[in-house]
Amino acid sequence: MINIQRRWAMPDANTFNINPIMEFIGKIMPFDGFVVDPFVRNSPFKHLCYSNDLDPEIIADEHMDALDFLKTIPDDKADLVLFDPPYSPRQVSECYKKMKKTVNMETTQGSFWAKLKVEISRITKHKGMAVACGWNSGGIGEKYGFLMTDVLMVAHGGAHNDTIITLEIKNPIQLGLGI
Repeated sequence: MINIQRRWAMPDANTFNINPIMEFIGKIMPFDGFVVDPFVRNSPFKHLCYSNDLDPEIIADEHMDALDFLKTIPDDKADLVLFDPPYSPRQVSECYKKMKKTVNMETTQGSFWAKLKVEISRITKHKGMAVACGWNSGGIGEKYGFLMTDVLMVAHGGAHNDTIITLEIKNPIQLGLGI
């Protein structure tokens, strides 16, 4: 059974600065585990993470494309992955253009997110967790070995899209690993 919560908050380009989202993540953050954030921006959790951001002006451990960053992490290493990518092809395009990177079909199609999810599945430990943020509740997904346990919908009012946060656990049954 999935636990679903709905809260209201003002929108913020820095997702993890939105109070209900900060509280949600704060409750599950493993303080002694290995946490990965491939799109760290100005996250209040960056000091607890192995962090990456394409923008070299952002304080992060690495400054590379998120897919390249995830590929550097060994298999089954992460206790928690915070996945807050650009939510739309337009946002991906804006990020790449700001960094004077090439924007092409590959970076603005669904395969962009799918490749990231493959890597997240690979690096997440057995029974590790992933928090995914976006405008939909797809999360990382069962296709990649994750079982959704919680959904937080944050309504922003007016013409703003809701921010939807999912919490998923790497599913030992689907992966054939037993419990």
